[in-house]
Amino acid sequence: MEFNVGKMLMNRANLFGNKEGFVRDNIRLSFSDFNESANTIAHFLVEQGFVKGDKLAIICKNNEDFAAVFFAAAKIGVITVAINYKLQPKEVAFVVNHCYAKGVMYGDDHLKLVAAIKALVFVELYFTNDSAGEDTLVANIISSYGKQEPTYRSSGDDPILIMYTSGTTGEPKGAMLSHNNLISSAITLSSSISWWETDRYLHMVPLFHIAGFTPLITNVHTGATTVFLENFEPIQAWQVMEREKITTMMSMPEMLVSLIKAIDLMKPDFSTIRTITCGTSTVPQQIIHVFKQFGIPVQQVYGLTEFTGGLTIWRSEFDEQKYDSKGKLVMYSEIKVVSLETGEALQPHEDGEILCRGPQTFLGYFKDEESTKNALVDGWYHTGDIGHVDEEGFLYLVDRMKDIIVHNGEKIYSAEVENLLVSHFAVAQAAVIGVPRPDYGEIPIAYIVLAEGKVVTAAELIQYCKNELAAYKVVREIIFIEHLPRNAVGKILKDELRKQSRNAVQSK
Repeated sequence: MEFNVGKMLMNRANLFGNKEGFVRDNIRLSFSDFNESANTIAHFLVEQGFVKGDKLAIICKNNEDFAAVFFAAAKIGVITVAINYKLQPKEVAFVVNHCYAKGVMYGDDHLKLVAAIKALVFVELYFTNDSAGEDTLVANIISSYGKQEPTYRSSGDDPILIMYTSGTTGEPKGAMLSHNNLISSAITLSSSISWWETDRYLHMVPLFHIAGFTPLITNVHTGATTVFLENFEPIQAWQVMEREKITTMMSMPEMLVSLIKAIDLMKPDFSTIRTITCGTSTVPQQIIHVFKQFGIPVQQVYGLTEFTGGLTIWRSEFDEQKYDSKGKLVMYSEIKVVSLETGEALQPHEDGEILCRGPQTFLGYFKDEESTKNALVDGWYHTGDIGHVDEEGFLYLVDRMKDIIVHNGEKIYSAEVENLLVSHFAVAQAAVIGVPRPDYGEIPIAYIVLAEGKVVTAAELIQYCKNELAAYKVVREIIFIEHLPRNAVGKILKDELRKQSRNAVQSK
């Protein structure tokens, strides 16, 4: 398929130009107005010397300016690099340098961050929506350049977006996504998840994350209205849901917990909400149950940046008892589970590495042929996740390959132990890691966040494990902690915990 993502926006504007397409606070843009804004920015970039294949980094929260700059760049073949604004200046500078960014667009909350990276990188062009800055304003660009469609300069399998992985181990890698990847993801999501033209979608997950970016494209594909929330705060989120008559949204488990805690205080009208999708990690049953009591079904997505978002979806109408699975494969995708030792395909219920392929499969890692070669084999993406499928096609995750603990030659899946620990009434969160020991290879230890108002001893939790697990799987040490270290999208940073454990051992 030879198509341009920016042309998708043009098509939507032609079909439903007067429909409200993008909303933030008091800003309301029709699809036609938004498309014209993207066109003006595209003409600006061309005038500044941007050509097909150049990189444009965006450091910005969820808003119409981020979205317009992306679609503008896509129309003329400029590759957007979505950068996590929660990173430190040196980390941002690494990404900007690594991708050879020719320009940086930044939002009005990031003036200090950009000032810091300007001393660390060379970039030809900076522009912003921050009136306090000295760089060209997006608003001035929109008012100064032509609104006609620019000349489209890339399509199909040409790269149009680079999203850097979270970098939980080593330096982050830039996953390259094409026009076809993004369009295919929008088609598969809207064909697999309840996603309608009449939806009013609350955009809470950051656009620098694939779970935030693919809904932007899917909303244009379906014709749904995007309501941006720049900063997630539960009371404000409920207010926006009520005011804007939100029907659906993407979320993370921590967001849902915060929303539940704020309900009694807010007593919001959530009658318009049809469904909530949750990604990035397993959604606890109690969260699903609470929202079910409100009449709101929660559906889970298992997705990957390298697969342009969702790979599987669990919906309660599939099988409510299989909430602990990742659900079934989305449309137009393939999956197989292979042996870690032989690479051969496994039977249902046998654990192995999860592989996937489809038109959503990424192009590879920017400037990293070795990692690309290891990740993409005969069109199959090797996820690095361990799991199995059952006879009905439900996918169950067991662990990450890098998180497998080898104790006396026996493999311990840390996720299995974590799931047992969080089933204890006093445990809110758990992270299990392997710590090197000369005589055993590794031993499992657990970092525990207690549930509010609950008390339990380390000895009691260890005994709890002994009652349910084989002896070699039982954690040897419990460390209580107030908060588990997480990255910007909620993933537990186990490398940080491993580092803490190593430092603790060295200090003894």
